[in-house]
Amino acid sequence: MHYLPRISALALTIALATPAFAQDADPAPATSQDGSQDEPLPEDAIIVTGERVRGQVQTDVPPVVELDEADIAAYGADSLADLIEQLGPQTGSASGRGSGRPVFLVNGRRVSSFREFRRYPPEAIVKVEVFPEEVALQYGYPADQRVVNFILKDNFASREVELEYGQPTAGGRSSGEAEYSQLTINGGDRLLLGAEFNTSSMLTEAERGIIQTENSVPTVASDPDPAAFRSLASDSEGFELETTWNTSFGEGARAPTFSINGNLERSVTRSLSGLDTVLLTDPDGNTELRAIDADPITRRTSSTTASLGSSLNAPVGDWNLALTLDAARGWSTSEIDRRRDTSGLVAAAAAGEIDITGDLGAVPSAGFDEARSKTYTIDTLATLTGQPILLPSGEVNVTAKVGYKLNGIDSTDTRTNGLETSLNRRRALAGVNLGIPLASAREDFLGALGELSLDLGGGIDDLSDFGTLTNWNAGLNWRPSESLSLQASYTVREAAPSLTQLGSPQIVDVNVPVFDFVTGDTVLANVVTGGNPDLLAETQRDIKLSASYDFDLFDRSNFRVEYFRNRSDDVTESFPVLTPAIEAAFPDRVTRVDGQLVELDRRPVTFAERNSSRIRYGFNFFGKVGKPAPESEGGGGRRGGFMARMGAAGGQGSAPGQVGAGQGRGGFNSERFAEIRAQFCKEDAEPDVSQLPEQMQQRLRGEDGQIDPARVAQMRERFCSADGAPDPQRMAAMRQALCTGWNAADPSASTPVDLAALPERIRERLTGPDGQIDEARLNELRSRVCASPQAGEDGAETRTAGSSGAGEARGGGRRGGGGGRGGRGGGDGQGRWNLSLYHTIELENSALIAPGIPELDLLNGDALSGSGISRHNFTMEGGLFHKGMGLRLSGNYASGTDVDTLTFHDLATFDLRLFMNLEEQKWLTGETPGFFKGARLSLRVDNIFDARQRVTDENGIVPLGYQPDLVDPLGRVVSLELRKVF
Repeated sequence: MHYLPRISALALTIALATPAFAQDADPAPATSQDGSQDEPLPEDAIIVTGERVRGQVQTDVPPVVELDEADIAAYGADSLADLIEQLGPQTGSASGRGSGRPVFLVNGRRVSSFREFRRYPPEAIVKVEVFPEEVALQYGYPADQRVVNFILKDNFASREVELEYGQPTAGGRSSGEAEYSQLTINGGDRLLLGAEFNTSSMLTEAERGIIQTENSVPTVASDPDPAAFRSLASDSEGFELETTWNTSFGEGARAPTFSINGNLERSVTRSLSGLDTVLLTDPDGNTELRAIDADPITRRTSSTTASLGSSLNAPVGDWNLALTLDAARGWSTSEIDRRRDTSGLVAAAAAGEIDITGDLGAVPSAGFDEARSKTYTIDTLATLTGQPILLPSGEVNVTAKVGYKLNGIDSTDTRTNGLETSLNRRRALAGVNLGIPLASAREDFLGALGELSLDLGGGIDDLSDFGTLTNWNAGLNWRPSESLSLQASYTVREAAPSLTQLGSPQIVDVNVPVFDFVTGDTVLANVVTGGNPDLLAETQRDIKLSASYDFDLFDRSNFRVEYFRNRSDDVTESFPVLTPAIEAAFPDRVTRVDGQLVELDRRPVTFAERNSSRIRYGFNFFGKVGKPAPESEGGGGRRGGFMARMGAAGGQGSAPGQVGAGQGRGGFNSERFAEIRAQFCKEDAEPDVSQLPEQMQQRLRGEDGQIDPARVAQMRERFCSADGAPDPQRMAAMRQALCTGWNAADPSASTPVDLAALPERIRERLTGPDGQIDEARLNELRSRVCASPQAGEDGAETRTAGSSGAGEARGGGRRGGGGGRGGRGGGDGQGRWNLSLYHTIELENSALIAPGIPELDLLNGDALSGSGISRHNFTMEGGLFHKGMGLRLSGNYASGTDVDTLTFHDLATFDLRLFMNLEEQKWLTGETPGFFKGARLSLRVDNIFDARQRVTDENGIVPLGYQPDLVDPLGRVVSLELRKVF
């Protein structure tokens, strides 16, 4: 018996109970959701019109996690950017490549950038899907980023104001933020307006009691304390303006969509680098370190960025085309005070013309140096996806992409006599990826293997400054059962350094504390930063193995384990910490005077090899608290169905924070159904096909894509007949007949069905060629019907006694959403809780600077960064939300490391967030919320226990350069936020 993919279990129940939704035994070829014609169905086929949730990602790879509306509300997030930050353990990749930020989709489609929708309020979202890295390939991205898909409500409108104030509990600094956003969603049309202003005050070393290094403290008591003129955190101000407009052309899942967004961002920062000092010696040989003036050496930086993005998604025959454009222009200016010319002062002191302990008088300022840079980026990409080949195991997914990117940087610096640096890069790319099904239980081809597919892909990048670079990948995705999924992949890729790494302007920061591993002292030195034009192209070879398993615990739970192995040649790295081994490898980067470090060049370098491997595993648990409300609006299946369209007129949300009856949840709204039926069945009038759900409209289209009058007449005959309206009593009787005595674990032990209670048409469909009831078909029907939610008289979904809901929570198949278990959230009156735990174990991590130089073992005493590589990292995130009150707790733990003579001890930090939806607190609002409607108050505490990284030398002493307040100047920070949605 052949069923169309992605059948909603509730739609199946309704369809089999109501002849209006079951086709005859010899229907015309079925039209799939992508508009193509399926093969003719067998004589004994049962056709069910069921609809997956619009906008789901079409893949056989199960999601890492799925969140419905109730799950999303439990996070208490202010925006999608805030939600993604809280979902860090699930959305972050341990691949060791890329930026770590996931690929973002909206309604299953590509967007120009995260900028398009990061300010959207979470209340505008129906579902969030997080997929592993392999899914990125089918959207034209490399498989080093996870994929996050946001499914939006059809109708939504809100205005939102946020006010936030925060400061460390130790004082010394404060920050504030004000934000406004306005969003309107009307089907495929969306408009966002947003504005933000933020400010932070300066924090100095004097406000944290930082002990100064000897060569920075004046020896005359009357001179100022330099700690008051060295900043730990700069003061800053900034604003941001943005807008996004989206529209669609036509109706249906494949209707073309267009979006355009613009953003303007401006920030100004100021930091202090201490006092300008001079060492004076008089004729008698007395020496004094003196501050020339009480004006600190100041660095002022202003930056402006203007961005523009656009995307177009449209069908091209049986294919889907996505065009994206992301462009940005940036301007940055840094002004750094020059050191004063003290040659005359030194000569006067040596000649005895001035008292080196007295008032020196102000030395004229030498002005400032200025570094300017301008950058631009224009990134375009065209992606074409389709299923052009049908194999016995299913359709072959093809993703082809071509793109062109321009980026450049122009910089000048007065310290290089105004020499201008101009770098520009042109990049043309092309690639293709094939998803080839090898076995499929769904298609009854090598079904014993489950779902097995092969990914093959390759591409080229032609860079104007590096020539042609290549990449290719191969991978297997195997799903032997609904609960278990396995993946394996191998990727080879060539990558070029960024233009920033190649050509950023060189800037010299003075009086920077640097720990010198050679002498064991912390000194104030000049530090050079900027680009290095001599960097090489990198070759990467990566292996990934992963497995995920869904298990029945709490509401839903899953386990995921991943293994990554990275091998790289000619790797671009930031300049590492200055250990003796690093100094020996790069002697030209270090300047010493009489053995003391005075200048360090920290521009990027190229290493011969980098090798690493790691294992990451984790658990995700989701559950409910409290009892369901007596008259709840029902949970929600992972997929709606035709009955979901019979919900409230608002579709998937008609107002902020409100859920309509049957709103994408599968609840049946008889009034809405009757309204559509009446419009379609008017006598002496043409049927109004536009009122039917998209899936039913597709069934009425002929080979030319137009509505077929013959099919309309056939459906009208059935749909408008006297028995065309569903009879709840008949449905309930049929369900009771099928589900009484049903044993899902062992169908053979089930009680026989009272066949007389089933409609005649259902009995006909269950009859085999021998005229007897086919037990396999009957068991399949009972399994689906008894696992599906039941629509009650009030439109609420309930479950058959003893039903686990596993049938409804499951999913799979190339055409529909990913597998895994979905929550049945919604307005059921219950609270939500979740907990995610992840552990990363570094198995190896090494670096070879150049042939002939000993390899650095970064897990055993060597280091490239300031604290080395931790062998163990734990992350956790969880929370509880009930009756408008929420709590979120996140934590991070990193095991200790040793770097040469220093020990970096274990560090564990925890962040807490408490929030309250004020309109739900009757003790505060009474029966009328008034101002408190749509208001939420949040208290956030970052680093609850004020934990700092503790660093000691071989004697157990903390070096001056690793004082806790230098490592983490802010420590525990408390923030209070008021959010109001209108």
